[in-house]
Amino acid sequence: MNNMPLWILRTCFLIVAIGLGVSLINGAEGGDAEQVNRSMIWTIFVVFLLGSIATVVVDVLIINKRIDMISSVYFGMVVGLFLTYVISAALTPVFGLLEARAIGIRPDYLRSVVVSFIGAAVCYSCISLLWQTKDDFRFVIPYVEFSKDVKGLKPYVLDTSVVIDGRIADIIDTGVLDNQLIMPRFILAELQGIADSSDKTRRSRGRRGLDVLDRLRNNQAIDFKVYDRELPEMQGQPVDMKLLILARHLEGKVVTGDFNLNKVAKLQNVPVINLNEIANSLKPVFLPGEKITLKVVKAGEGPGQGVGYLDDGTMIVVEDGRDHIGKEIEISVTSMLQTSAGRMVFGKHESLSRSRS
Repeated sequence: MNNMPLWILRTCFLIVAIGLGVSLINGAEGGDAEQVNRSMIWTIFVVFLLGSIATVVVDVLIINKRIDMISSVYFGMVVGLFLTYVISAALTPVFGLLEARAIGIRPDYLRSVVVSFIGAAVCYSCISLLWQTKDDFRFVIPYVEFSKDVKGLKPYVLDTSVVIDGRIADIIDTGVLDNQLIMPRFILAELQGIADSSDKTRRSRGRRGLDVLDRLRNNQAIDFKVYDRELPEMQGQPVDMKLLILARHLEGKVVTGDFNLNKVAKLQNVPVINLNEIANSLKPVFLPGEKITLKVVKAGEGPGQGVGYLDDGTMIVVEDGRDHIGKEIEISVTSMLQTSAGRMVFGKHESLSRSRS
């Protein structure tokens, strides 16, 4: 039902094409009988009609049309034809000079051939240029934003680590982020290399990353795009530097879980979103004196200390908890410490706290 207006348009186009063909025949038959070649006229009509049908068939067969590619063709043709007109006007004195010298070729024929070649070459060059730079060029008319806008204020450029981690897909599913997600082609190539690794662990991590990318690509709620082009300044640079250069070029933000890349991005004044920092900021805050029940799983670094973990991975250091390894105990929170690796909570065994009081 949604395609009904499109089929009405195609039907009208075929009717108009048939009408133009009939007009062509009637116009030819009304001329001088000796100058009318009926078989040629009907041949032209059939070719005209078949060309119209072929146009509709091609339109039907090409299902996934991309507005940026179509816009490149339209805009390139307009610019190419305009430049052809300017070049043709500039060459007019040259053709006049050739006509005066009688070179043996009809000047009008030579002019049409030369201008046609120049027109084809210029249009090709314009369309090719726009196709190769479509990510850096916004067309004013086609991009007076259609229903699928570039969402959010700035695009998010994804790093390998954040794709393998997989939490970005869960965050997107919550609807918190609606910015455009950019997957650079060189990051995708690195991810494919990890997925093809001979090491079993790396191979499984790479395949997990590819599964996450497929999940993002099929999510209709976001604008996910693979960025194919490499900028000239990226030549010879490592992957991390390419990522920062691209983010600066797109005026976007790097999304990563890599601690070192996070530091380098800040040094390069490139905005960065660290998923680990987001996860840490969402962990619960405990006040001194608050009670927590947890299982002590191992010994701590300090004398007599034990270590346990909450369900979200928060590490709890328990004073004099080493004697309770393997047991579930209740502790009283004494303090919290925020580190680059995450949040640490310090506490005392509840029975120890009572005895001291």
